[in-house]
Amino acid sequence: MEHAILHLIYSRFWTKVMRDLGLIVNDEPAKRLFTQGMVIKDGAKMSKSKGNVISPDDMIASYGADATRMYALFAAPPDRDLDWQEDGVAGVSRFLGRVWRLVTKYAPVAREAGDQKPGAPSGLSLKLLRKLHQTIAKVTQDFEGRWHFNTCVAAIMELVNEMQGADAQLAAGEVPAPVVRELLSGLVLLLAPFAPYLSAELWEELGEKDAVLRAAWPKSDPELAKEDALEIPVQINGKLVTVVRVAVDAERKTIEAAALADAKVQAKAAGKTVVKVIVIPGRLVNLVVK
Repeated sequence: MEHAILHLIYSRFWTKVMRDLGLIVNDEPAKRLFTQGMVIKDGAKMSKSKGNVISPDDMIASYGADATRMYALFAAPPDRDLDWQEDGVAGVSRFLGRVWRLVTKYAPVAREAGDQKPGAPSGLSLKLLRKLHQTIAKVTQDFEGRWHFNTCVAAIMELVNEMQGADAQLAAGEVPAPVVRELLSGLVLLLAPFAPYLSAELWEELGEKDAVLRAAWPKSDPELAKEDALEIPVQINGKLVTVVRVAVDAERKTIEAAALADAKVQAKAAGKTVVKVIVIPGRLVNLVVK
């Protein structure tokens, strides 16, 4: 950010000079500029004179290169200042340990699947694959447009939480091997730009022969990523009471009926008259009662 009034103005000045001299044809030094925030420590910019510089070598020695790299990407949006916290690096290191244990635990199942393609998923398989493909779409969108890698990492963490939440069912073999393979392969590919060394090891654990950096980026299946139901907040006189789950394409009357049938709504509205029901499909139900 501090370069905006020095280096960047000079680069524009020299571009204009060379343009006027006929040495170049472009009018600006760059088509697109993304100004990054700075890394700060204890509220001050890191500098040798202040003695508050954190050595990456020390962080790597303690937590590994992947955790150090991933924390820098996760701790703040790239256009904001990053307040360096060693506890944050330790937290990312613990997360990567969870990923290692999850993938290595079910890697034999994934290898067993070979090149089999998953059939039409249902139940838990559908739920997990939906989360995977939603995460692929989210990370891809952030890479291509927003450059907010912190939200990419957060989405991957949510995916891991979802998969770990199904650990008992995965261990019991309730999820077919081809689905397990797709889940683990997708997770490792999504993680690779952020934790390349761990991802390379896990890719081999999955039985892949080529390096993970040469693997194609996963593509999100819109049909799998699409939710089949929505959670709609229900208010009474503007105050949130509950949330009802309805089909994505549910009509107003269906949403209204689901809200009125909810036990919490009936308890709150007991002895009162529902004067009006305001339904905003996909977003909100508000009951006006007296």
